[in-house]
Amino acid sequence: MAKKNSDKKNLKETKESKKLQELLIQVGLRIAKRGEGALFVVGSTEYKPLIKQQVPSFNALRNPKLLESLALMDGAVILDKTGWVKAYGAMVKSKKTFKNFGTRHSAGLSASYRGNLAVVISEEDRKIRILKDGKMIMQIDALQKNVEQSVPQAVNVLESLGAGTVGAVGTSILVPSLGAAFLPGVVLFGSAYYLARILGNKFWK
Repeated sequence: MAKKNSDKKNLKETKESKKLQELLIQVGLRIAKRGEGALFVVGSTEYKPLIKQQVPSFNALRNPKLLESLALMDGAVILDKTGWVKAYGAMVKSKKTFKNFGTRHSAGLSASYRGNLAVVISEEDRKIRILKDGKMIMQIDALQKNVEQSVPQAVNVLESLGAGTVGAVGTSILVPSLGAAFLPGVVLFGSAYYLARILGNKFWK
């Protein structure tokens, strides 16, 4: 009975995680298409609010429009893994530098450790970059025609990879550093692409 309840709990958490990831990517695409930038961090990280937190904590899954509005402020939006917004307009402490990218990407890189997920939206090239365990594992081009249709499959990839899996395989020689196209408008990097090919049809269910 305990195992059955545990399995149900894990299934529910997986569904919630996929819904949250899909929401962040879809919101990110809308922001990127307008040529604006943002940063979402899912998990626990060091940060300092840049503005007074006047909006009470809310579940982003139930109010995506408010989430999008808060994301346009300077700083990051911090969410827990169930989708509750814990802070906005937050300055994430950057401990790492993302070579060839700006401060938002460096903040996202620093925040992506310890099993966290960082979603960086670039106003410069209108791309979304997803980071886990200190590595960029996915890039989504907001200017790709009908890219929204690729999002559910992209989320399946993210969920299947899981925290720690990317780091365990490494990203050195599996795929060129420029990445490889996996879906229309979606590029995977390093072991993310390698594992996606191994797991194959699991992503399309």
